[in-house]
Amino acid sequence: MKKWFLPILIGLMAFIYIFIIPNEPLALKIVFKLIPMALIIFYAFCKLPAKPTPGQRLIIIGLFFCMLGDGFIAVSFVAGLGAFLVGHLFYLTGFLKTSRMNKIRMAAILPISLYSFLIGRQLIASLVTEGSNQLVIPVVAYMLVISLMAFSAILTGNIWAAAGSILFVISDSILSWNMFVSGIAYSDVLIMTTYYSAQFLIASSLSAIGNNARYAEGKSIINPM
Repeated sequence: MKKWFLPILIGLMAFIYIFIIPNEPLALKIVFKLIPMALIIFYAFCKLPAKPTPGQRLIIIGLFFCMLGDGFIAVSFVAGLGAFLVGHLFYLTGFLKTSRMNKIRMAAILPISLYSFLIGRQLIASLVTEGSNQLVIPVVAYMLVISLMAFSAILTGNIWAAAGSILFVISDSILSWNMFVSGIAYSDVLIMTTYYSAQFLIASSLSAIGNNARYAEGKSIINPM
């Protein structure tokens, strides 16, 4: 039971935020939104060995910036987007430091690129139509970085990192589509359940990712099939 206490607590606090906490007052909403992420960061620290690798430290920093993004985006979309962008850059660098490439994993760039192109094209069209041209470059930059982040997570060969990154892409796709293209039923529930799940899985990947980094130390990160 002790092993599962923290994951259960994270799930409970996420449930309370998503289904119980009202939208007003905003300060209360933000506080309860941040609690699951704070618990996930603590959970991530519990996964670290006595001497964390550079890749593990970068992923922890990425979690922290994403938590900042959670708070910022409630008051400023651009500020929140910027914090998440920085978080993804830390994830991207951390995953690359622990990547173990092969041809199958490299092939993941194709579906990721196609998906990003299709979603991105529609988002850009909607932004231009609505006259929000100033958001085009930030949104495109964010989509590029999160796509590379997902690809780098897949390159680690870690199922939790890969699943978490894909859920993150899905969560942000629902958010952006709902904001700029057309409304999605139960969007808030879908966005936050996939988001918290993504962050929890990324945090869960830390112990195994550390093993990858120690294995790859002093060797080439490219492992042909």
